[in-house]
Amino acid sequence: MTASNSSVEQSVSFYLTGIPGYENVNHLISIPFCVCYLIGIVGNSAILHIIHIDKSLHNPMYYFLTMLSLTDMGMSISTLPTVLKIFWFDSREIEMNACVVQMYFIHTFSLMESAVLLAMAFDRYVAICNPLRYSSKLTPQCTIYIGAFIIIRCSVVLPIILVRIPTFSFCHSHVLSHSFCLHQDVIQLACDDISFNILYGLFVVAFYWGVDSLGILLSYAFILHSVLGIASRGGKLKALNTCASHICAVLILYVPMIGLSLVYRFAKHSSPFIHIIMANIYLLVPPVLNPIIYSIKTKQIRQGFLRVLSPKRVELAHT
Repeated sequence: MTASNSSVEQSVSFYLTGIPGYENVNHLISIPFCVCYLIGIVGNSAILHIIHIDKSLHNPMYYFLTMLSLTDMGMSISTLPTVLKIFWFDSREIEMNACVVQMYFIHTFSLMESAVLLAMAFDRYVAICNPLRYSSKLTPQCTIYIGAFIIIRCSVVLPIILVRIPTFSFCHSHVLSHSFCLHQDVIQLACDDISFNILYGLFVVAFYWGVDSLGILLSYAFILHSVLGIASRGGKLKALNTCASHICAVLILYVPMIGLSLVYRFAKHSSPFIHIIMANIYLLVPPVLNPIIYSIKTKQIRQGFLRVLSPKRVELAHT
């Protein structure tokens, strides 16, 4: 009897959801998703290539941008298999272990993105508030340490709650609300006591997202104070312009994340369509928009894109 029960538990699967009510046009819906994934992966790959080949970009600001691009690609690749599997093949089933693995990568890369944005805010703070000490404070070795700390900090926190999920019994629905596995979505289907997962999830939100967002706000408070002390209007605009891309990156990550959290906390019984759209915006928009924003707002990246797209024309322009 025990062996039978364990085999049932091991065979637990979930069923993912596409866009409710639009199942007949899945192939058409897949087009914008494919475009978003293509833009995100190609755009971030281009940024990585530009930073790699241009030695003038081998400094902390662009090392952090490299980390952001790698994190964005990780977020895209984490959701890509199940999303395209639904829209291309109408295959909705996902096994428990595969679901837990996807959860781990989605949430880990989300935490990493927030931590990288905090590191980038610190980089802008040092560059604007202590420009003379920038090269001595943010050395290449220091940047490597920050990157290693981000990886360790974000990769060890989630297994504590994710390893508990296969032990839960799911005696009611096995249908998830999204095209990918999210922790808050899965545990709502469990019939066991999930209070530890809920409390630990709140701890992660407060200690990771909360600390990161507070650090970003403090950094910009000091930056703003320093910028207001600059005499010339042109100097103020130049200083703020160096932060424009980063501010946009912060907004496109935090606004959808806060919106999705509020929907799960206070609008549980709202239309499933809202949950699905919010989750897709939260995970798809940052990888798509970040390369576009940095290519538009950062001159060196923009020039790098032009060199990649039309190397001969750019070469002639410099002669």
